[in-house]
Amino acid sequence: MSVLELLATGAPTARFEELLDTARREEASDATLAELDQAARLASRVRALIGHAQQREAGLAALVDTAHDLTLVHGMDALLHEIARRARRLLNFDMAYIGLRDTDDESAGSLIRAAEGDTTSLSVGLKTSEDSGLGSLVQRTGAPAWSPDYLADKDLPHSPDIDAAVRAEGLHAILAVPLGHGTTVFGTLYGADRKVRHFTPDEISLMRSLGKLAGVAVERARLLEDTRAEVTELALDTSRARSSLHVQRRVEAAYIRLIDLVLGGCDPQTLAEAAAEELSGALVVRDCVGRTVVVTGTPPELAEDDVLRWTYDAHAAGRPVPMPEGGWVAPVTAGGENLGAILLVPDEPLTDDFGVRLLQLTARAVALILLLQRTSTVAHDQIRDELLEELLSDIRPQPRQLIPRARRLGISIDEPHVMVLARPEGGAEGRAAAWASSYAHRMSGLMKVREGCVTLLIPGEDPHAAATAVSGELTPLVGRPVTIGAAGPVSGPDRVAQTHREALSCLEALTELGNIGCVATPQQMGFLGVLLSETHGVSDYVESVIGPVLAYDAQRFTELTRTLDAYFASSSSPTRAASDLHVHPNTVFRRLERVAELLGANWQDPERALEIQLALRLHRTRRTLRHRHTAVGTVRD
Repeated sequence: MSVLELLATGAPTARFEELLDTARREEASDATLAELDQAARLASRVRALIGHAQQREAGLAALVDTAHDLTLVHGMDALLHEIARRARRLLNFDMAYIGLRDTDDESAGSLIRAAEGDTTSLSVGLKTSEDSGLGSLVQRTGAPAWSPDYLADKDLPHSPDIDAAVRAEGLHAILAVPLGHGTTVFGTLYGADRKVRHFTPDEISLMRSLGKLAGVAVERARLLEDTRAEVTELALDTSRARSSLHVQRRVEAAYIRLIDLVLGGCDPQTLAEAAAEELSGALVVRDCVGRTVVVTGTPPELAEDDVLRWTYDAHAAGRPVPMPEGGWVAPVTAGGENLGAILLVPDEPLTDDFGVRLLQLTARAVALILLLQRTSTVAHDQIRDELLEELLSDIRPQPRQLIPRARRLGISIDEPHVMVLARPEGGAEGRAAAWASSYAHRMSGLMKVREGCVTLLIPGEDPHAAATAVSGELTPLVGRPVTIGAAGPVSGPDRVAQTHREALSCLEALTELGNIGCVATPQQMGFLGVLLSETHGVSDYVESVIGPVLAYDAQRFTELTRTLDAYFASSSSPTRAASDLHVHPNTVFRRLERVAELLGANWQDPERALEIQLALRLHRTRRTLRHRHTAVGTVRD
């Protein structure tokens, strides 16, 4: 049989050697043996080429099958495991694994996401840095990198973590190729053997081709996951939109029902019962001064102070606010006016937008019905604001015009009133304004909020008592110090603006003196009150400090005032004062004891003594001036 026949039949290499041996035994010529040997060598080369081609064909077929199979895998984790499994089978590796870079932080290196053929738990989850291992070379150059014996290869950048994992797996030869899409490299595909192995160019090329296919599959999986996430988000948005639309339709239907009741002329009780039926709970309607107007169901007992605080919070926020007990408070307002509040204690907690939104619209319906019932009152409130503006203006008001207007509002401006200016420190204007509106109605007075300061004109004769009452209510409500200046009393409209300036001066004086959170009136501020007040003059000051002594002298013709003058002039020495008065020292002692009974036991305290000395000097100066004016025929007080 010829060499060509053996080659055609796919005979093994040994048959070619047998053909040569047969020719030698038959004593063929040297030329024939040479030709036969040349033909056998050529046949061996042809066989090698055919085997190599068949091997490449098998590899390409395996790549085609891999590409087809990878398109059938869904999910990133399953895809990575399939790629590692295919790489291991394709090149007969002992182990294959995949590392992906962190897309959010590329400087953080790569993370081994999947492995096939691993025998320890050190590989999956291992983080590789950007400056060590074969992966760093692949990521940096975008080309394959390999080593027949990784741990013994000193030319590679090593790291303790990677070396420990390689050593634990017993790996020697490692081949790494890039995973990427286009020019972007986002991972590395590794193949490794547990023996020293020199990789052929065909093996490296085949691994590189697998890496390109795997990179496309991974990118496809990423895009698919992103698309699925977007679709899921769109589905959620659609669901939320449908839910919101459903809630909006429910709210709209309920609100239309309530408005129809209002336009049909129902009373607040009927409206509240319809709202409570929609909201499923107990409902309480309160007016602007805190009085309960309507009650439906059986609401729990609540502390009045807490209810007031929550009500002012709701008015300050302009929307319903939750109560700690699970209920809600909604403000009832119209054009910024505080008409009251709604308290809702639902049977079940309000967990959706329907209940809160409907509660807010119910408050509007209640505001509408209250406005329809209190049209004249609303007009009066506008007139009240205009009235206070006129009283505080620099233009002198006409008493004959303002007094009847005030009486029509239920305010007797010609009777004693006091002016109180309260300033919450550090904000909380919303609560303060809501409280002031309620307080002014309750006290039959007037109010205004300007630049964070509450102005109140309320009936009374004691400005200090009125200021203390305001502080007692407002301070715990706003939870901050409240500085208050007060003045008065004033009767009639012509001195309201002047009294307002005095109260404002007291407020500013407290601020300058650093007495934040305190209360002051001109009478309390001693001689400072004389400087601050436009009405509390020298006579009032002298009367408030030493008035009892002056009255005692006038009634009994004694000389207590003269004795006080001599006592202070002698540096508080009774003996020297007795000498100046030409009386016995015991007389001075008895007179000073009488002074203590009239002015109080603390009359000699430094601050009180200073006030008394100033009052004595003003009294003496005023009396001297009066005598001089009398001498020239001019009498002036």
